[in-house]
Amino acid sequence: MTTQPGAQHPDPAAVDAYLSDLLAPADEALAGALADSEEAGLPSIAVSATNGKLLNLLARLQGARRILEIGTLGGYSTIWLGRALPADGSLISLEFSAEHAEVARANIARAGLDKVVEVRVGAALDSLPGLADEGHVFDLVFIDADKVNNPHYLEWAVRMTRPGSVVVVDNVVREGRVAEPDADRPDVTGTRAALQLMADHPKLDATAIQTVGAKGYDGFAVAYVQA
Repeated sequence: MTTQPGAQHPDPAAVDAYLSDLLAPADEALAGALADSEEAGLPSIAVSATNGKLLNLLARLQGARRILEIGTLGGYSTIWLGRALPADGSLISLEFSAEHAEVARANIARAGLDKVVEVRVGAALDSLPGLADEGHVFDLVFIDADKVNNPHYLEWAVRMTRPGSVVVVDNVVREGRVAEPDADRPDVTGTRAALQLMADHPKLDATAIQTVGAKGYDGFAVAYVQA
């Protein structure tokens, strides 16, 4: 297929809608999670439907039985991840805001996942040491919280995973600002530090993918935990 010079391309959000409808259609639980999050005044920063489906597929491909999510928001991505678990699997999601966690728990219960998903409230950097002390080892970690702390979250993820585990970090492109040397916003510097850690860490083999669509221009990084 060739593109004629000057040809108009569809809007990326329209393409995203097409792909979502085709490959990641919403059901009552997913649509309800977004609607209730909006009604409760939560920020509209949940993953897109196609990225939610990608998380689900990554967890299934990995055979994940224990998942950690850092940043619950309204539970939309939590539902996608929770649906990838076997019946005896479990997911722990860390959420800073008690109000957000209340919305998320209701959404998770409506999806029938309240028996396998636990939402813990508090700053993630306060909760993570407790998880480590409890002996948790995770097969997949999804990091989607405050970007300034991404390198710290990544360090904890490496500590609480095993060889063969997968770590996904969302929002790593920041509309391209991650590649601008003079960009000094905390979200950019935190993201850049996390990517550098992925590149340098002897236990991680990683890549990053740029995305464009309903959520604008961004991307995510995926790391494989090796021995």
